[in-house]
Amino acid sequence: MALLIRPRQTLSGEISGDGSSSDSPEETHHRVSFTGSLDSLSKLRSCDVYIGVVSGANHVVRLANWVRAELELHGVSCFVCDRGLCLDVRARAMAERAMKSATFGLVFVTRRSFSSRFGVEEIRFFLNKKNLVPVFFGLRQEECLARDIYEKRGRLWGGTEGGELWRTYGGIEREWREAVEGLSRVELKVEVNAGNWRDSVSEAVVLLATRLGRRSSVEKAREAEVEEIPFPRNSGFVGRKRELLEIELMLFGEMEGVSAGECFELDTGVHRSRRAVKEGKGKEIVVWKESEEEIEAERPHRGRGRRRQSRRQRRVGATHLYGKGVACVSGEAGIGKTELVLEFVHRFFKRYKKVLWIGGEAKFFCQNYVGLLPALGVEAGVVEGDILSRSFGEMEEEAVKRVRKELMRDIPYLIVIDNVECEKDWWNGRSLMDLLPRFGGETHLIVTTRLTSALNLEPLRLHYLSAAEAMDLMRGRLESLPLDEVQAMKVIEEKLGRLTIGLAFVGAVLSEVAISPHKLLELVDRVPYKEPTRSDKEGILRCNPFMEQLLDFCFMTLGGGEENLAMRMMKASAYFAPSPIPISLLVSSAFDVSEEEKKTHIWKSFKHSLSNAFMASGARRSVSKALDMLIKFKIARTCSQDGYVQFHDIIRSYARKRGKNDIASSVMHAIRNNGSLPEHSDHVWAVCLLLFKFGTDQPVIDLKASHLLMFSRRLVLPLATRAFTAFSMCRASLELLRLCTDALEAVEETLLPGEDNKQNSASCSCWRASSAQSKTRFDPTLYEEFALLRASFLEMRTRLMLKGEQYDIGEELCRTAISIREVHYGWEHPETKVMRELMEKLVRFQVR
Repeated sequence: MALLIRPRQTLSGEISGDGSSSDSPEETHHRVSFTGSLDSLSKLRSCDVYIGVVSGANHVVRLANWVRAELELHGVSCFVCDRGLCLDVRARAMAERAMKSATFGLVFVTRRSFSSRFGVEEIRFFLNKKNLVPVFFGLRQEECLARDIYEKRGRLWGGTEGGELWRTYGGIEREWREAVEGLSRVELKVEVNAGNWRDSVSEAVVLLATRLGRRSSVEKAREAEVEEIPFPRNSGFVGRKRELLEIELMLFGEMEGVSAGECFELDTGVHRSRRAVKEGKGKEIVVWKESEEEIEAERPHRGRGRRRQSRRQRRVGATHLYGKGVACVSGEAGIGKTELVLEFVHRFFKRYKKVLWIGGEAKFFCQNYVGLLPALGVEAGVVEGDILSRSFGEMEEEAVKRVRKELMRDIPYLIVIDNVECEKDWWNGRSLMDLLPRFGGETHLIVTTRLTSALNLEPLRLHYLSAAEAMDLMRGRLESLPLDEVQAMKVIEEKLGRLTIGLAFVGAVLSEVAISPHKLLELVDRVPYKEPTRSDKEGILRCNPFMEQLLDFCFMTLGGGEENLAMRMMKASAYFAPSPIPISLLVSSAFDVSEEEKKTHIWKSFKHSLSNAFMASGARRSVSKALDMLIKFKIARTCSQDGYVQFHDIIRSYARKRGKNDIASSVMHAIRNNGSLPEHSDHVWAVCLLLFKFGTDQPVIDLKASHLLMFSRRLVLPLATRAFTAFSMCRASLELLRLCTDALEAVEETLLPGEDNKQNSASCSCWRASSAQSKTRFDPTLYEEFALLRASFLEMRTRLMLKGEQYDIGEELCRTAISIREVHYGWEHPETKVMRELMEKLVRFQVR
């Protein structure tokens, strides 16, 4: 049995033996206190590991809880305690009982330990039992020398930290010296510094599990780490020092030992009146209230004290989120939100067990979030034992609860939700706040968004770079510039609206092309600007014509005209999902050109090279050169995972404006022929969103009947099944199945002979009948394939309706499937019998 003493993330006092509180909130924040009842703690007989900490260091408490949680996952019982917080005899007696029964004593040794009576006692106690495993935090074993400490020698002890420390707690010098000198002779040890938290925890777990004989735990703890940060570190990152510091304060509450209260003056200066939600006519303001269990929304009471409460809220609003483990970064598109968070993650990822980076786009967020289960070590999917007693909403909620449960352990994860588009799930309208774990736990959360506020959080609003930082970003590899060239760069900066991504484009062009800033400005101004012909969702290109002219100039510089390979790859990126794109699919989409071009010798040679397992050296060089140019010009970026690239939303918006719908068809063909659900499920979803009419979005892809048949059979049906079973995306799966069923039925009707197909051809949203096809005679084989595939879709929908307790709808679908299979297979065919058995089950459940 694991008996724990863990830090409370909410503001609460120390817990004494009778359950009373003491001390002010400021003094007890993030300290260690009892979590279980004293009755349960009094039943303690033995534990495998006693973990001792000394109060005063939030990071030490966080690390101790991390070690404890990891050991418990491997079946090691632990007792974590800060004996300085045990305020009565009974509590201290229980802690001493745990020390005596422990097989090993894992004691965190900091500079405060040598001036703490309890720290010195724990070191001496486990030294005498010869089972001490010290964890040196912020110092090394060779720095723990008694003479250096009391003579105040060396880097650590030269100031106020050294001296006759045994006098601070009324101890005996001989016992103090025994403890300090004993540390220098310990063989089993762990040393922790600012950059090795994760490795230190893994080392401690492996060390203790090995000594305790847990071989399976050792193997599991030594599993190879996978690449978790989606993009490599940006070597050209410029500025944002204050913003990086503020994110650190929001997540950890301190920096390099400096508390948040000492750093409030480092606020960015953005007016933060209060962390309140939108105020409208007839509605009250919603402010956040903290409790020990969770942070919840509470409406303030009406009365005379309301105005006074609002003023108090405004006073603390600027620092209200410091130390709560959540940060929201807001700013317009291209301002550098993702780059800022990426830089922070690369600096601090070792303080977390794992970084979980997911996209926040509305149509993909739910799948991305539930898809974290495998990364958390939990098998994804619907629990079969409870499946017949749950509605669709309950199944979706259960999947979310499983993710939240893992994230609310004391194991620290860092969740990055990049580019949150809206505060509600696109599929079912749930608030994103209902999906995320409560704030204040060991798991930290960073959100980037273009919204002025998201998740009821007061955002860190990003502003433009300073003039000097913008000049450094545009200068690139240029060393020195004359004054007139500097003035030209300032003009370019103003024409770009000081947008960070535009400045990066300029720096890339000046670094890769032998051109001066003045000449670049002149050439870009000469590029004709194409007026937008339709509403631009992004809005950046509409409001920033110079940005679009700059992009046009970049692709003109790449050479090869409008249809060069790099241009085609960029255009194809617009129709993939916003996640990293596999280079193989991107290249295949770029080579999938029009029917006339396919007949040419060039197309045949490229097609042959692509179909070969080893692409011809010439084609490989062409693809490699095109990708290299896209990356050098900052149009695409490399990903940590080999074989993937990423395009910014502004580039994707530019690609949609320059591209045509036939490019979307090329993407669909590439995914249909080469796509794989486990690796490319988000991109298959993106094609389905283009192919079928979801909500108010109009389909943009026209398919031939044979292509729709192949795509639906090979990808749509497995995708819907996987979305339901693996991610519990019940509504999304059912909607996809319904839309595809309707499309198959519409095409099926158009394939009928005679005049029947004319009145039905307009009802199909994703299939176009060419004039040549409309004159062909009736094809019974193709018609039967469509009918039987539609029956398969109906069967799947029926089974899902049965699982979701929608028996009446399932019965209707089942009858239709039975009639189709009876016509094509016969009444006694096994496929027909399966549907009849399913019908009997539906009727039986309705009678209950």
